Amino acid sequence: MTLHFYFARRFLMGFVLISTVLFALVTLVDLVEQSRKFGSYEIGWGRILAMTMLNTPATMNLILPLIMILATVVLFLSLARSSELVVTRASGRSALSALQAPVGVALIIGVMAVGMLNPIVAATAKRYIQLSEHIRSSGASALSINEEGLWLRQGGEQGQTVIRAWRSNQDASVLYDVTFLSYEPNGGPVRRIEAESAALEDGVWMLTNVKSWPLALGVNAEANAETSDTLSLPSNLTLDRIRESISDPGAVSIYDLPAFIKQLELAGFSPRRHKVWLQTELARPLFLVAMVLVASAFTMRHTRFGGTGVAVLASVLLGFGLYFIRSFAQILGENGQIPVVLAAWAPPVASILLALGLLLHAEDG
Repeated sequence: MTLHFYFARRFLMGFVLISTVLFALVTLVDLVEQSRKFGSYEIGWGRILAMTMLNTPATMNLILPLIMILATVVLFLSLARSSELVVTRASGRSALSALQAPVGVALIIGVMAVGMLNPIVAATAKRYIQLSEHIRSSGASALSINEEGLWLRQGGEQGQTVIRAWRSNQDASVLYDVTFLSYEPNGGPVRRIEAESAALEDGVWMLTNVKSWPLALGVNAEANAETSDTLSLPSNLTLDRIRESISDPGAVSIYDLPAFIKQLELAGFSPRRHKVWLQTELARPLFLVAMVLVASAFTMRHTRFGGTGVAVLASVLLGFGLYFIRSFAQILGENGQIPVVLAAWAPPVASILLALGLLLHAEDG
């Protein structure tokens, strides 16, 4: 038990060290990227730094498998150089027994990544999107989906417009049973429009079967209401921006995803991407365990055998290959070509079995 705690402590120290170094590197690189992206808006270095800190957690969450591989490599290379690994094997402990502590720590880190890091990343990603939209359009454009339908907000120099639709088609190009409520720049409502449908085309909402009410003070809204077959309204929204807001599951906490999926279904959107993301996040601890096993399969060897650099490179490349396969399976699941559960759980399970095969081959020949 003491030996397991020792290995766990060494592995955790390597994980924290590598995470700190990569966090600093990612922050520096992203600071340059954010300054390039928003430098023309003259928002100041303070806001650019804030945007960087909001975007960095998502990047760290993305490269977590790489951190796990590097932490495993650091652990076993250090144990091999100090001959501690040789002594451990000579005492009768097998390779799988020596891996119990690193695998246990990786599993705990994976559970914490799902339960704690995921909500943090979702909150920071959502805030980053909101600030980006506000900087680019000088007025926030937001989207919300709940049991009351689909809500959009677009902004500009003429004021804000709140849009509510009961449902839409799957690609969000057409909204049905739509209400537009326009506000002046100072916040007062000026017009309400209801339409049977609204299609977004080249920066313009094309409305059909429209009724419009003026909301100015001292005006009888119903008496001055106007009806028309079609009506066009300017918009700074685009279909890509609406779809991106809807389809980015990373901006929704894993605790809110089940309810959000139901709301997407009620609003008429396809929730398949969010279902795949939910299952992939739940399978993340297993995938991190697979990264530990893959890295250990190449580095649990004494340095006197030589080829350490090749072994480290092979472990990293195999880890990248498994990550690519996982991402490819996720895309297939989002497109409906394979079942959701298979897309999320098959890659980590297959990766664990592959790594165990390599370990058993190295152990028993």
